[in-house]
Amino acid sequence: MNAIATASALSLPIFCRTSKLDTKRVFKGKFGVFAVFGEADKKNTWGAIFDVEDPRSRVVQSKGKVFDAFQALEVARQDIQYCDWRARQDVLTIMLLHEKVVEVLNPLAREFKSIGTMKKDLAGLQDELAEAHRQVHISEARVSTALDKLAYMEELVNDKLLQDRSTAAIAEPLSSPSTSEKSVHTERRRKPRKSLNVSGPVQSYHPNLKNFWYPVAFSTDLKDDTMVPMECFEEPWVIFRGKDGKPGCVQNTCAHRACPLHLGSVNEGRIQCPYHGWEYTTDGKCEKMPSTRMLNVKIKSIPCFEKEGMIWIWPGNEPPTATIPSLLPPSGFVVHAEIVMELPVEHGLLLDNLLDLAHAPFTHTSTFAKGWSVPSFVNFLTPASGLQGYWDPYPIDMEFRPPCMVLSTIGISKPGKLEGQSTKECETHLHQLHVCLPSSKDKTRLLYRMSLDFAPLLKHIPFMEHLWRHFAAQVLNEDLRLVVGQQERMNNGANVWNVPVTYDKLGVRYRLWRDALEKGDKQLPFNTHS
Repeated sequence: MNAIATASALSLPIFCRTSKLDTKRVFKGKFGVFAVFGEADKKNTWGAIFDVEDPRSRVVQSKGKVFDAFQALEVARQDIQYCDWRARQDVLTIMLLHEKVVEVLNPLAREFKSIGTMKKDLAGLQDELAEAHRQVHISEARVSTALDKLAYMEELVNDKLLQDRSTAAIAEPLSSPSTSEKSVHTERRRKPRKSLNVSGPVQSYHPNLKNFWYPVAFSTDLKDDTMVPMECFEEPWVIFRGKDGKPGCVQNTCAHRACPLHLGSVNEGRIQCPYHGWEYTTDGKCEKMPSTRMLNVKIKSIPCFEKEGMIWIWPGNEPPTATIPSLLPPSGFVVHAEIVMELPVEHGLLLDNLLDLAHAPFTHTSTFAKGWSVPSFVNFLTPASGLQGYWDPYPIDMEFRPPCMVLSTIGISKPGKLEGQSTKECETHLHQLHVCLPSSKDKTRLLYRMSLDFAPLLKHIPFMEHLWRHFAAQVLNEDLRLVVGQQERMNNGANVWNVPVTYDKLGVRYRLWRDALEKGDKQLPFNTHS
C-alpha cells in the first residue's frame, strides 16, 4: 500500500493561466495546455521541438483491486514523463514570451502604438515572463521530487522480491563479535531493506545444483594423448579421449590402490594408471591388468559430451537433459583467448563479483577501469522476470546463464572510455564468457573465453594469448584480494549480502534463483536457459 500511496502522490495537477495576449489552445491528450503564440494562426518555429504528447493520456490499468508494486513503479515512471512534458511547456512559454517582447519593441510596431500602450504591453509581458520563470522552477522541483520517489519505488519493488526468499533482516545479530551489527553503522534515510542471508561456513553443495550440464574444459586443451584433471562438487575427475576421439569423464582414482589416474598416460584411447598399469576406457571399464588375472572392475563415469569447442559433463543423479545450451559468441566475433584458472574462492562468491560492474572504478584502478570516472548513479536495467539486461551508464550487456555462466558484451567507443553510448551504438565490441565451475567448498575452476568483432589478425600474433592471460590474471587478482576477504568473514558469520542496493539487482536475482533451486521449488524464478 505504501507503493500505491507513493505513486498516487506523484500525480501533480496542471495549473494553466490564460494570457492577456493572443493565445492558441493546443490539446495534448486529455488536457488543455495554453501557450502564448502571439498571433493565433501564426506558425511558430518552436512548436515542433516541444510538440510532445501528454503522457497523462496513457493510464496504467490495474489488473486487480489494487496496484501491485510493479504497476505502481510504472505509474511513477509515467509521472516522470509528465514532469518532462510539463517542463517543456513551461520552457516553450518563456521562449514565446521573449519573442513577444521582441515583437513589441520592433521599431515598425512602435509606429502604430503610443508610448503608454507600449509600456502597458511590456509591463504585462514582464508579469507573464516572471510567472513563466516561476513555473519553470516549480517544474524543476517536481522533476527532482519525482526522480527521488522513483528511486524509492525501485527499492520497494526490490524489497518485494526479497521478502519471499529472505530469512534474515539487518537487525539479526551475527555470530562473530568482530562483524556484529553494532560495528556496522549504516545510515538509512528510509526503513532498512531486508537482507539476503549468505553467511556462515560454506556448506556442501546441494544435490539439485548438480543436475545441469557443466562446461569443464576447452576442446583445444584435450588432445588425443592428453588428460584434463579437475574437481567438480568435491569429487576428482579426469577427462580424456577414447579410441573414437570422443571425450569421456571418469573418476580420477584407480580401483586398485586409489592412485590418481591423471599422473599416468593415455594408451590407445585408454587411461593407464602409473602405479601398476591398469587401463580404463571412457566408460570406466578396466580392460587391462598386467601381471595378474583379469577381474571385472569398473570405476565411476559420468555423461560427457563435446559441443562448440567445449567439453561438458553431467554430475547429477537425475537423467541428463537432451539439450546443451550454446555458449558461442555472437555472429561476427572471433575467439582470441581461452583461459582456465583455479581460484581459491567459493563459486557463488565469484559469480556475485562477476555480476557486479559498479565496483570497477574502485577495484580495477590498475587495469581496465584505470581512469574511469565514478558515475553519480549506476543501475542494471532488466526485465521483471529476466536474468539478463544492460548496465547504465556503461555500454555493457550482461546475462547470468544457469547454473554458473556469465556472458557479457562490451561496447568499445574509444579506448579506455566506456560511458556515453549503448552497446548497439558502439562500432566495436568485446564478448566475454565466464564459467564458474564449483570445484569444492572454497575452490572454483574458471573458464574464460574472450572474443572480438574487430582486429582478427591479433589472434595470429605470436605470444598474444600469453598477453591476454597475463592481463586476465591481473584483473582477477584485483578481485580476488577482496573476494577472499569476503569468504573469510562469511565463514566467521558475516553476511556478504547484508544491504543490497539498486546496482546489485542481477546478483540478487542469481541468489534468489539458487535459493529456490536448493529448496526444491518446482517453479524457479526468472527466465532461465537450463
